[in-house]
Amino acid sequence: MTAPRARTAAVSGCLALLVALSACDEAPPAAPKKPSVATSAEEMGGMEALIAAAKDEGRLNAIALPRDWANYGGLINGFRKKYGIRVTVADPQGSSQDELDAVRKGGRRHSAPDVIDVADTFARTAARLNLLAPYKVEAYDAIPTSQKDPKARWLNNYGGYISIGCNVKRVKICPHTFADLLKPRYKGKVSLDGDPTRAGTAFAGVYAAALANSGSFSDIRPGLAFFAKLKKKGNFNPAESTSEAVASGQTPIAIDWDYVNLSYADQFRGKGLNWQVAIPFDGSFAQYYALAVNRNAPHPAAARLWLEYLFSPEGGNLRLDGYARPVLLDAMEKDGTLDEAAAAKLPTVEGKPQFPTDAQLERARELVVREWARAVSG
Repeated sequence: MTAPRARTAAVSGCLALLVALSACDEAPPAAPKKPSVATSAEEMGGMEALIAAAKDEGRLNAIALPRDWANYGGLINGFRKKYGIRVTVADPQGSSQDELDAVRKGGRRHSAPDVIDVADTFARTAARLNLLAPYKVEAYDAIPTSQKDPKARWLNNYGGYISIGCNVKRVKICPHTFADLLKPRYKGKVSLDGDPTRAGTAFAGVYAAALANSGSFSDIRPGLAFFAKLKKKGNFNPAESTSEAVASGQTPIAIDWDYVNLSYADQFRGKGLNWQVAIPFDGSFAQYYALAVNRNAPHPAAARLWLEYLFSPEGGNLRLDGYARPVLLDAMEKDGTLDEAAAAKLPTVEGKPQFPTDAQLERARELVVREWARAVSG
């Protein structure tokens, strides 16, 4: 009767040995990574660890973020209140190219930008120049594939449609289409928000003009021809349509994103300025803006936490308060985190937005950089 028990004990001992050996084969948990090299909050030990590291840094260097652009005023205030981190914004009216230049020139200086917010054509350029740190926010998988870099070096966060804003006090009959802008009554009144060779908004305005004049995503030349004609007729106003220029009346008609023009309408309504907004049906063009972390960010944890905040439901709903469409709008609606009242205020557009491919964007940008000055010279 003792033999079976002996065999049982022997088998149990073997199983215990196998379990022990198996445990030895398991890799130990990975040590948390430093914020400067972490590609996710998980690699730092989780969101709590990321928040603690960001609070310890206590500061975020941003650039080219006007407070009235896509509700950056509300986002900066919300981030500071939630985490106690100071946000400084250099060159608030800067262009996407200015942001890339600042990252390059900033190097490892403590004053260099931690994060950038640029048109996605410029984000692709920054990635090619190895200026960006890969980082996957917690909502990374929910971002449409076409709106993010496969290596997570940039992530589109919000977007809108090109629109035409108009100062009713200075323009008796406001334009609603690109074709309208060529009419003699708009002499010296039509402006872009920046230089298309440096600013994503102005570049999008040229693309929209191309679509309104028999162009396509593969052919932006009709957009250049349109502005050359606008210039020849005397309708093109070279002044940049910033909020200050709109308020002063310097730029009575502005080709800009719908969320920018709509925010002007709210901003100046109580100041005697009636700013009307139309989305031109003859040149419907939509685009998202990309967020990214500077590879040499002086505050790497705060930079990563900033992206997490802007891709959170709180950040997305604050975007909606500024009339900008969060890239996660559909996901937020699906999971019940969408502010439906704010979403209902977005202007109605027909059809599903289409976007140019990376190759089309690159060719278009190269052509505009090469030929814009000649188109509006003289």
